[in-house]
Amino acid sequence: MAKLLIYDAYTNQFYTYNRGENEPMPYSYGTTLTVGEFRGSSKANVLWTTVAAMEAWNLTRRRYGRGIPVGYAFKRIWEGGHGTTSQHYAGVAFDVGQGSGSAARKQIHATATATGAWGYVEPLSMTPTWVHFDRRYGTPACPNTTAGYPTIRRGDRSTYVLVLQDALNALGYSSGALDGICGPDTQAALKAWQRTVSLTADGVCGCASWRKLAASAVGIGRTATVVDK
Repeated sequence: MAKLLIYDAYTNQFYTYNRGENEPMPYSYGTTLTVGEFRGSSKANVLWTTVAAMEAWNLTRRRYGRGIPVGYAFKRIWEGGHGTTSQHYAGVAFDVGQGSGSAARKQIHATATATGAWGYVEPLSMTPTWVHFDRRYGTPACPNTTAGYPTIRRGDRSTYVLVLQDALNALGYSSGALDGICGPDTQAALKAWQRTVSLTADGVCGCASWRKLAASAVGIGRTATVVDK
């Protein structure tokens, strides 16, 4: 059983669901994406995504017209597996088509691109045995990139706040919750960590903070201070 936090940008709210591995993901089309497929190899109890990512999945799946094998969709930052700005940590990325032939992957890629619903569809030249697409959102804190995380300030809520909270908790700086809301406890934890690493302790997670925080937290494993409920 997984606890699922689904962010809805239309209402700026998170909605919580508890579902088994073989049950469909909230907002997904029919049974085209189960919780287990979305989880992949993650061992965490709490998973997250957005309504927009599910809508993009639905549109792609309907247009493709048949099953799309999902090889990798989600990971908590302390579980590692991707780079420091991985959209899998934000719960909005999919690596699919593993085990499919080249023709099928080309069709999946063309279908995803044609929907116009994804923030990014990676060129096939960069993914020789799979297809990657993601529904990234927000303006990256670091300039000259489309892949980075957006600046987080007090009062913000998003799956990127969840990435921030997850990293801080794993490193021993308690955010008080894993809820996707940058409240006073999350800001205090961020300031405390910023002081420790000699950054300006302004409670704003911008480019420099994201770079240091993610580089420190990616793949360190389930520490005693990880929040997973």
